[in-house]
Amino acid sequence: MLIKNKSPHELSENDVTDESIYHDRRSILKKLGFLGASALLPSQANAQFLDFFDKEEAQASFKTSPLTYSAAPADQQILTPETKVITHNNFYEFGSKKDQPAKLAQQFNVNPWTLKISGEVEQEITLDYDKLFSQFALQERIYRLRCVEAWSMVIPWIGFELSKIIALAKPTSQAKYVAFETLFDPEQMPGQANRRLGGGIKYPYVEGLRIDEAENPLSFLAVGLYGKTLPPQNGAPIRLVVPWKYGFKSIKSIVGIRLLKNKPPTTWNKLAPNEYGFYANVNPEVDHPRWSQASERRITTGGLFARNRIDTLPFNGYGEQVAHLYKGMNLRKHY
Repeated sequence: MLIKNKSPHELSENDVTDESIYHDRRSILKKLGFLGASALLPSQANAQFLDFFDKEEAQASFKTSPLTYSAAPADQQILTPETKVITHNNFYEFGSKKDQPAKLAQQFNVNPWTLKISGEVEQEITLDYDKLFSQFALQERIYRLRCVEAWSMVIPWIGFELSKIIALAKPTSQAKYVAFETLFDPEQMPGQANRRLGGGIKYPYVEGLRIDEAENPLSFLAVGLYGKTLPPQNGAPIRLVVPWKYGFKSIKSIVGIRLLKNKPPTTWNKLAPNEYGFYANVNPEVDHPRWSQASERRITTGGLFARNRIDTLPFNGYGEQVAHLYKGMNLRKHY
């Protein structure tokens, strides 16, 4: 069942400027009674309309809950048009230029898929493609996404809390960190096969969080956006979304989640440790060595280089929900 179940850390649709295509589609689906867990519209151009409707839960009701929100000023919360969310991407496995993933990922095969949860757990878990959409109740969350390159978006994601999958595996008392790994498949991911195309990264892409960060209610595993299944260039079939951290922490196309005793290596930190720290919390007071992080260019309805410049908020505006995780830490040292 797809549940619209938001908490104060999330943006509501009332906190953002309407994106007409998105809301028109949602209105039609609601009238048809089809906005259930399996009613995610397919992202692939050649897929059948509402290809999940053969599943029983497709007729599940779409629930709403009246909740309050702590968001940045409304003029900073313009919903990024879907066309820009799916064409302006950092996914080096499909090329290091922003427009390359949308072009080079279209033949990426997401089914069959296997996601394994292992390590310091009492019960290892393996989820196939179907279980990614049926194992947990799906929610819609509108989150800000802040790239370390000082641009940002506001995106309606669909998925479930990362803590749900961690709890299912029953972590042991030794689990202090959570490591993530992207699929390694050079035949499907040309950036992995071609070092120049893939930005010189050593693959597979890996990321990590502390266990308390992973279990925070904001940490989210997304399987869709804008009411559709994730496009391959956005991390299909499942990706991480950690909205208070820079976007490179939100690893895409995940095949492995491993709970560990020790802090895991992370791709960008290994590549340039003086530029990309393990924590990568959004912090306007700590500049990147090559540019300021005090402000950002919000990608909205204008061109990609429209002057939609806004101030960057500490923890990307989610400080009320996550600042306690770093109490007593030097956030300049632990950047």
